[in-house]
Amino acid sequence: MPDEPCSAYRGAMHGDADLATPARLMGEPARAAMLVALLDGRSLPASELAAVAGVKAPTASAHLAQLVEGGLVTDRRIGRHRYFALARPEVADAVEALQRIAPQQPVTSYRQSATAQRLAEARSCYDHLAGRVALRLADALVAEDAIAPLEPGEPGRLRRLDGALAERLRLREVEAADGRRPVVRGCLDWTERRPHIAGRLGAHLLETLIAEGWVARVPGDRSLRVTEVGRRAFAAIG
Repeated sequence: MPDEPCSAYRGAMHGDADLATPARLMGEPARAAMLVALLDGRSLPASELAAVAGVKAPTASAHLAQLVEGGLVTDRRIGRHRYFALARPEVADAVEALQRIAPQQPVTSYRQSATAQRLAEARSCYDHLAGRVALRLADALVAEDAIAPLEPGEPGRLRRLDGALAERLRLREVEAADGRRPVVRGCLDWTERRPHIAGRLGAHLLETLIAEGWVARVPGDRSLRVTEVGRRAFAAIG
């Protein structure tokens, strides 16, 4: 008589994660370029993603359909156009993680060099700040004891919110907000190899720095321009 499967395993258990499925979706160069273009949290039209990936419109549509079906990207129609965005923060985390282990592409032009320098200094990482200025800000908040020291990929903690920098950046608004995301999370910066601030606090900081005029978005890529106001402010915090 054949063995009966244990009732605990009938449809209620899962094996190892199927890494091959997202890896296959991310592993095609055009799709990879589209995912990187969406890392700043914006929604982009198919035409812009086709240009980024260097493919024609029908090819871009086929790639985007696969990314949507695979759960990495969502789409919505606005008027005559469809806009695409990363499906959730975990997708951005996975793309950033791959960037940390991927070989660096050669820089062959002044424009590429300038873009690389801007990305290394300041950029958006999905909905939060990344780059050297993000690490300077994280270090300052840790030194002020506003947040606990960060660990890559791990939830962090808010501590004292009565310091000068915490007050200036209105960190109490994050403490009062409700949500399922961690308040603080360490996100390993792929250019600097140290964690910057993600989670609800990371999103709050990026929104605040843009509103205060410390940084400004750069059309066409996810780098952020540090303004003169921002340079003085970052210099003042160390």
